[in-house]
Amino acid sequence: MEMGSELSKTVATFIVQKILLDDVGLDYICTTAERFFAVGRVLANMVAALAEQPSSRLLKHIIRCYLRLSDNPRACDALRSCLPDMLRDATFASCLRVSSFCLGFLAFV
Repeated sequence: MEMGSELSKTVATFIVQKILLDDVGLDYICTTAERFFAVGRVLANMVAALAEQPSSRLLKHIIRCYLRLSDNPRACDALRSCLPDMLRDATFASCLRVSSFCLGFLAFV
């Protein structure tokens, strides 16, 4: 997910998003802290990279992954402390204003 072109990153993130959308996939990733933090670390690294080369399409899929992770109570608690600061501050404000689906995410953060 972290390597390759913007398109390949977007496709890889979309695949992770689809895995998370399935209840079995979400449960699998959230079963152990190691799995959850591995996914969280990759997503956070991608957010950091987007600060240098923005892509609203890729950001949308990353945020959807975080939103789905927040559906798990334990993961939601963990996200409160490990969500990248760049998603909390104004780093992506222009991208987030464009996408109305992000309103729910902004309420979460």
